[in-house]
Amino acid sequence: MPRETMTSRQRVLAAINHQTPDRVPIDLGGNQTGIHKFAYRDLIGHLGIEDDLTIMDAVQQLARPCEAMLTRFRVDTRYIAAGAAEGFQGEIVKRERKGRLWHDLTDEFGVVWSMPDDHPYYMDISHSPLARATLKDLKDYPFPKGDDPARFATIRREAQRIRNETPYAVVSGISGVVYENCWYMRGLEQWYADMLQDPEFCEALLDCVLKFWMDWFRLFLDEVGDLVDVIMIGDDLAGQTGPLFRPELYRRLVKPRQKQLGQYIRSRTQAKIWYHTCGACQAYIPDLAENGVQILNPVQISAHDMDPRVLKEKFGKEMVFWGGAIDAQRVLPRASPEEVRQAVRTNLEVFKSGGGYVFNNVHNIQAGVPPENIVALYDAAYEFGFYHK
Repeated sequence: MPRETMTSRQRVLAAINHQTPDRVPIDLGGNQTGIHKFAYRDLIGHLGIEDDLTIMDAVQQLARPCEAMLTRFRVDTRYIAAGAAEGFQGEIVKRERKGRLWHDLTDEFGVVWSMPDDHPYYMDISHSPLARATLKDLKDYPFPKGDDPARFATIRREAQRIRNETPYAVVSGISGVVYENCWYMRGLEQWYADMLQDPEFCEALLDCVLKFWMDWFRLFLDEVGDLVDVIMIGDDLAGQTGPLFRPELYRRLVKPRQKQLGQYIRSRTQAKIWYHTCGACQAYIPDLAENGVQILNPVQISAHDMDPRVLKEKFGKEMVFWGGAIDAQRVLPRASPEEVRQAVRTNLEVFKSGGGYVFNNVHNIQAGVPPENIVALYDAAYEFGFYHK
């Protein structure tokens, strides 16, 4: 086996600057690169690791990976996350509806997320507070305060700990969700109707959400702009077969706001901007680059027009690919460990060429994925990730 010659942070920085590290950096543990609580429970049992299950993302029901597991899989990243505004509790409340017990979470924007107690896999939206709102109603709506200092009370201390006491790269939790927060509050069907019939309402709501994130990032970057290596933002823009809505609507309504946020972040920090969108998003990669995005995640290689070779050839010089390790819908949950290993090898050979690649599954590891396949996934990343034999 080749020998490592870089620290984890050096390795990540080389990769995201399109340089060739000693091996491909490995990531696990973020809001879009994490592991479902049931898969985590099975995995640590398989590995013989003891850990109390802690939920780091209630909506997606993601577990917080313990240090023993991250070390076992040679993960090069560690995550930091801001908190909620002062006074926001965010407790999950149990309520019975029509003879069924539900777990309800109301977020800071007033959106209610619900999960049935008898099928506790993830939360879906059960109430959108602006579903019937008018343009006038937006002026009186109690939007959360992005620049509440309580959000960032401990984040610098944690970033300094990772930077000064560990070898790992510092990556932020998910933020900058400009577009999706709007449809969460409005409801997806109504939001799509608004984009065609009431674009003035869409723009007003987008501006309200953008203001929240501009305020949020002003304080976040004050605190850790000099310490964070990668900043995660994102909105899903595509589905399995292509964009979720007309690209011209994206470019007229959404893109200007995303670009304003991206350019602001770029003006305040040397950290790279990591953008998350699922699906067949190839058509949007040039737009994202214009917005200031330097890293694309999760690289859904099973979606239409998302062939790794085409992506690397067309965009590999300007865009870092973070993810895309395996077909997470068919291969990772259903194949044998050896088939997983070979799929990783094939994709790595494409993505790792010339740097510009960080290894991760496509999105979060879901419940039901065999632990043997997860082990094969990450062990193959290490085995085949070295650049020099």
